[in-house]
Amino acid sequence: STLIIMPVYNASRWLDQCLQGIHQQDFCGSMELSVFDDASTDDSLAVLEAWRERLEARGVAVVVSGHKSAQPRGVGHSKNQAVAQSSGEFLCFQDSDDIMLPQRVRLQFESSLLHPKSLIGGKICRLPEGSTERYTRWINSLTPDQLQTQAFTSHGPTVVMPTWFCSRELFQKVGPFDEGGKGVPEDLLFFYQHLRQGGSLVRVNECLLVYRYHEEAATHSVTEETMWKLRLDFLQERVLSQWEHFTIWSAGKQGRKLFRSLSPSSQKKVRAFCDVDVKKITRGFYTYEESQEIPKPRIPVLDFRDACGPFIICVKLDMTGGVLEENLSSLHLKEGIDYYHFS
Repeated sequence: STLIIMPVYNASRWLDQCLQGIHQQDFCGSMELSVFDDASTDDSLAVLEAWRERLEARGVAVVVSGHKSAQPRGVGHSKNQAVAQSSGEFLCFQDSDDIMLPQRVRLQFESSLLHPKSLIGGKICRLPEGSTERYTRWINSLTPDQLQTQAFTSHGPTVVMPTWFCSRELFQKVGPFDEGGKGVPEDLLFFYQHLRQGGSLVRVNECLLVYRYHEEAATHSVTEETMWKLRLDFLQERVLSQWEHFTIWSAGKQGRKLFRSLSPSSQKKVRAFCDVDVKKITRGFYTYEESQEIPKPRIPVLDFRDACGPFIICVKLDMTGGVLEENLSSLHLKEGIDYYHFS
């Protein structure tokens, strides 16, 4: 049976469309909706109650609980509670401001039977249309290999949280979610833990969810610095620890920031920066002025065609009108072996 896990916090304006999406699932197996309300102050609970009968008539059991404290405890806590209060062999994570399309549960359930050790995702459509265009294109065009190799980029999990589907067994092995609350990227922490344990990633290649973009979304409370630090630690643990030397692709702000953020042992492995900017290449070196070492580290800056891999790429994807992508492909490198994207 499939359990739809739904944290709710002041979501009443989105809930009708969200619950309609659950009601319209074309899945024939048994389904249960488990909601945990995180101290909403609007009429979210009334909207849920108004839908209960319709959902139960459709064969979806509904379990609702929550708390009424002065402060919300955050989405990690809500999801953990929603999982704990219900049974169900498979978990389908649903945000209260998104809309699942009719085929979602069926296709992810089928995929989960084939890939029991995988976190299953899906393609998304964005509302309003055209919002976060680069991000949406990235989510929907990642190849199966890139679901693993692009796990270090600033976009966050390659299988996006609003489309997660997995077995309860997988969740219990990896989880629970971090309950630090506001500002904690509980999805990224879970995602990295899943990969650490050797878990795999699968994406159903159909649009399964209308993913809503709006100002109050919980995502906006996580700072870039928090994400940067988590991504960097994961990169050092998974990739840089395996390499003897590497080159940072970009002698600009992001590349230099990466160098400064590395642990001393990773810094010593940096052979060079590489770039396309003639001015930076002509200058010839980057000096790490803030370093306590004497003499201060001086790292060569090379033309990307003269540099030796492997590379950590600190130039954003899909932002240079195809120039970065062309330069990479001209070197005939293999992603995940010769280079990883970090930006």
